[in-house]
Amino acid sequence: MIVKNRDELSTTGPRRDAIRLVEAGIQQVLPPALMRSALAYDRSKKVLTVLGTPFPLSAGRVFVIGGGKASGGMAEELERILGSDTVTAGVVNCVSNRYPTRKIEIVAAGHPVPDSRGAAGTRRMLSLKEAYCMNAQDLVLCLISGGGSALMPCPADGISLEDKQKTTGLLLRSGASIQEINVVRKHLSKTKGGRLGRHFAPAKVVSLIISDVVGNDLASIASGPTAPDSSTFQEAHSLLERYELTDETPDSVLTLLQRGRAGAVEETPRSLDNCHNFIVGDNMLALEAMSVAARDMGLRPHIVTSEQRGDPSEAARLRAREIMEGKYSGYDALIIGGETSPRLPADHGTGGRNQHYAAATLAAMGEYAGNWVLASVCTDGSDFVPNVAGAIVDNRLREVATREKVDIEAYIRDYDSHTLLERLGRALVVTGNTGTNVSDIMVYVLR
Repeated sequence: MIVKNRDELSTTGPRRDAIRLVEAGIQQVLPPALMRSALAYDRSKKVLTVLGTPFPLSAGRVFVIGGGKASGGMAEELERILGSDTVTAGVVNCVSNRYPTRKIEIVAAGHPVPDSRGAAGTRRMLSLKEAYCMNAQDLVLCLISGGGSALMPCPADGISLEDKQKTTGLLLRSGASIQEINVVRKHLSKTKGGRLGRHFAPAKVVSLIISDVVGNDLASIASGPTAPDSSTFQEAHSLLERYELTDETPDSVLTLLQRGRAGAVEETPRSLDNCHNFIVGDNMLALEAMSVAARDMGLRPHIVTSEQRGDPSEAARLRAREIMEGKYSGYDALIIGGETSPRLPADHGTGGRNQHYAAATLAAMGEYAGNWVLASVCTDGSDFVPNVAGAIVDNRLREVATREKVDIEAYIRDYDSHTLLERLGRALVVTGNTGTNVSDIMVYVLR
């Protein structure tokens, strides 16, 4: 059971349907299923096939590195597929080290703000090259998923971990997109923006990637540690200016960016001949599984988009307007994926982007002539509030708010969606750490 409080939330048939669809989406993108679908290992020939591309293992050794919210589960399944005896050594950073691997060390590290455990784990990854005298015959399997940017910190020379933590925190609160945040992160790191892949040359690096980025941009997922990068120090500095963060940004960060702009620090690599990147899971896989499950339940599903972004309130109002104007007439299960980016005011309440989207939907769907349910959930199980993955709301909950004279708009303005939903009750979705991350999934069930 993925939704831990399913019984509490499933007070109506449409609510039960929405919860079942959320679970179907997350189940499809759990690491074991994704790894078994993408990989095949012929032990007699010692050939690993990744999405149809063969990689012979007979001439060299196999090492495993990487980081992300799904990387622990990926590492565990990889050892099952290859056999632990095939792996020489490995280090992977994850939010939990509960995975029983034998050869691959799983390091529990901090997210969303990087910590010293993550930095130590990343240093151990980098040290594998020298410790084992890696050569061109060796293969490095890199397991990457959403959250890898924070979980694999390795600050550039002159930047302390604390300075990087502060800069990351400023960007997370600014409303900057994940792509924009990662442009800055890449230029404060020894591993992001392709630098990790370049470090292990001449060994061949094969990255297995679970994408949490809208559009599956390789350079953005976990800040693209094994992907070529075209961003610049100038762009990173300009982003801090655009979001008016330069006055709060540590001097060491501004100094490094200025040195990079002047050409005194090498830019991220524009090409990486030793790296091969494969996306083994993404948001669309979850949405397609939800669509299949909806049809099996007798619903008429429609995938609206896998690329929803922007401010969560604006996105919620847009979808509500489209629904009430009849854009999706003929469908009773609307399935959406993506990742919105709230820009928090200095004095804000508690909540995450999915809870905020749900609160805004409560306000925006008031004139819908019928029963409706929305479930909006982070696939990793954490919507910026511990143990809360997102929320489920419906017309009945709106009736409760109206009867009790709850000012929904005030909570939305204060970015205090968690307090609102907790007050109304039977709204907060709890999954715990799911072990995967492909951004957010949403489903409207309409009657």
